[in-house]
Amino acid sequence: MQRERLERLLADDGQEASSDALAALHAGASHVVWDGTTPAESLATIYGRRLRVTLRKGTETSGLERAVLRLGQYRGPIRLGQIRALDGSWVFMLFLNQHATTLIACTGVRRTPNDP
Repeated sequence: MQRERLERLLADDGQEASSDALAALHAGASHVVWDGTTPAESLATIYGRRLRVTLRKGTETSGLERAVLRLGQYRGPIRLGQIRALDGSWVFMLFLNQHATTLIACTGVRRTPNDP
């Protein structure tokens, strides 16, 4: 996916995580949108678990609760993308419709130096 198209999708979303991901892109972050799709229901389950783990560990996130909610409500296949901040401090996951024309949700997690 072209960086400019991704920037427009994030800007149009207006949520904090999307704004943070957009700022990371403007600062030179890398990005990828993978081929293939995953059922939204499966991703809602996976990211619901991640939400519980991050809350338990006190890991800083952006938009994770909203992403879990949106994935649980969405009825269709999801295409995944990722934005990794230039300094590695944040990783954002993008949840797009199957054609990557609509952003369903965006979430970010702050990475620590000990993270894999």
